[in-house]
Amino acid sequence: MKLLSQTILAAALTLGAILSNGQQAQAHEIKIGKLVIHHPWIRQPIGSASVAAGYTTIDNTGTEDDTLLSVTVEDVPVVQIHQMKMDGETMKMGELKDGLVIPAGKSVELKPKSYHIMMMNLKSAYDIGELVNGTMTFAKAGTVKLDFEVVRPDAEAHKH
Repeated sequence: MKLLSQTILAAALTLGAILSNGQQAQAHEIKIGKLVIHHPWIRQPIGSASVAAGYTTIDNTGTEDDTLLSVTVEDVPVVQIHQMKMDGETMKMGELKDGLVIPAGKSVELKPKSYHIMMMNLKSAYDIGELVNGTMTFAKAGTVKLDFEVVRPDAEAHKH
């Protein structure tokens, strides 16, 4: 009986470790088709701001381009894919209405002062460390569920 109890305990611990590792891997690296999405994150909004920005790096390991068409974030009514770029001496930001191309064999980094996910009309503040549910929809790879980790408002990059 003692051997059976030890076997059951060992199996339960192994299963717990597998589940824990799977959940951790999902939070940091998500695979869909030939795409790998690395650790999606959101800067915590400052004060009572009703906007936030999300970031990640997307690798396309395939031989065909794909396009990030849309992003959803739980309880956020307006989510857009944006680009910031210099226009002469002025930094301009705008929505990429046709999505963001992820070239074959390349990586695209969504980062501060560049491509990013713009979240508008936030209904509530986020806490640092919180995981926020969302999705990304790609033209070829389809839709994948993911979690955005909320980080400090002054974070420039967040990698694990």
